[in-house]
Amino acid sequence: MRARVTALLPAMVVPPALAGLLLLIFRGDGFPNYDTEYALVWGRAIADGVAPDTSAFLSPTPHPLVNVVGAFLALVDPVSGAAPHGTASESLVTAGAFLWLGVLGFLVFRLGQQWLGLGAGLVAAALVLTREPILSFGVRAYVDIPFVCLVLGALLRESRQPRDGVGVLTLLALAGLIRPEAWLFAGAYLIYLWWPRRWATPRLAALVALAAAGPALWALHDLLITGDPLYSLTGTRENADVLRRATGFDDLPITGSRRLGEITREPVLLGAVLGLALAWLRLRDRHAVRAGLAALVVAGGAFALLAGAGLPIITRYLLLEAVLLALLAATALTAFTQLAPGDRLRRPAYAAALAVATALVAFGPGQLDRIDRLRDSITIQTAILTDLRDLTRQPGAVPCGPLAVPNQRPVPQLALWLDLAPSKIVVTQRQGAPARGTYAKPATPQAARRFVLDPRDANLAIPDPAPGSARRAANASWVTFARCG
Repeated sequence: MRARVTALLPAMVVPPALAGLLLLIFRGDGFPNYDTEYALVWGRAIADGVAPDTSAFLSPTPHPLVNVVGAFLALVDPVSGAAPHGTASESLVTAGAFLWLGVLGFLVFRLGQQWLGLGAGLVAAALVLTREPILSFGVRAYVDIPFVCLVLGALLRESRQPRDGVGVLTLLALAGLIRPEAWLFAGAYLIYLWWPRRWATPRLAALVALAAAGPALWALHDLLITGDPLYSLTGTRENADVLRRATGFDDLPITGSRRLGEITREPVLLGAVLGLALAWLRLRDRHAVRAGLAALVVAGGAFALLAGAGLPIITRYLLLEAVLLALLAATALTAFTQLAPGDRLRRPAYAAALAVATALVAFGPGQLDRIDRLRDSITIQTAILTDLRDLTRQPGAVPCGPLAVPNQRPVPQLALWLDLAPSKIVVTQRQGAPARGTYAKPATPQAARRFVLDPRDANLAIPDPAPGSARRAANASWVTFARCG
């Protein structure tokens, strides 16, 4: 028993420690992003036994597992409750977001350790947790970080216990309730398990059921809440069209490469190429390395298939590929430690490590600047959201409905705080300011630029309130006007 606790101790200590360090770096600032806020709104509806309102303009793709978590969080988040930086559920999600980043760093470390030892694990974790987009998506509680962690957990389990079967497929089934790429992982892993053994029917049936759980439960979830088992696919396609995002096989090579480069940056890409060569030439006999290379191929194939199916080619959909490339870059930096003194690849491995290390040092100041700008941006956006929440609590700030906002960005927050259906909040850029009701708009150009407006919006203007509206409440970031009766 003591040995088991000792083995589990790093997993219990390191992720919270990393989360605490990141909280200090980001000054404790962070918030649930647009999609995650919607999951909290929909979770509250599910907890109340009501069908979630998915009909609002540009409502995001509903993720089954995240909605279930939102329903549980609704139990600790009454409408009248308040926490220092938002409702109780938002505070828990923000804290959880930093913890997921800690889990990500720990899993990457363990995978690197499985590949090439302690040094590779430390280097890989450092590379991942210094990528600005990964930190950005993490502190804003995007669901893609937990998805990546679940897939990495499955990869780590398989690396330690080859042909594990049930454990790996269970983790992939959970991941498949967050993002559909996990379905291809589960299918590929099932084929890998079955092919040499040709199991008897009962064993195979259980594994097939686990592999099919992700898509089957997702379709059931969509059917129950919208009446359409393919709602997530069609809805995501429609949103991609409205937002004019690149999609399809034609845009995949250039746009996909650019998005991947946004995460990894040049030094990690260089390291990944050199690390891939070294891994293939000298390390492919290691099961952990073979599993990682196979995961990279499957991840890339899944992303390409989804792009071909009409889903957008956006940066956060490539987080898993970026993490696996960081592991290869760590391989380039540390592979020489695993090669025998007489190995003819030892000198090239030294040269590869030197080249990647030099690139990291050269690009280091720029990377630090990006992280510093991200930290300032998160602080500003957190303050704008806090001002919006505080404004809604001022007496008379929202005297009558309907409530209107310039565009869709603040809709899920207001729906959560005021217990409104998202589709009942008027988006003025799309529908115009209502003749009667309350209109909340940014009080300053900075609030509009840093939170409300999106460069992809077809209309970047902030509409004026309807004639006859009176100013009702204001603070540093927001102002409300109303015309009632």
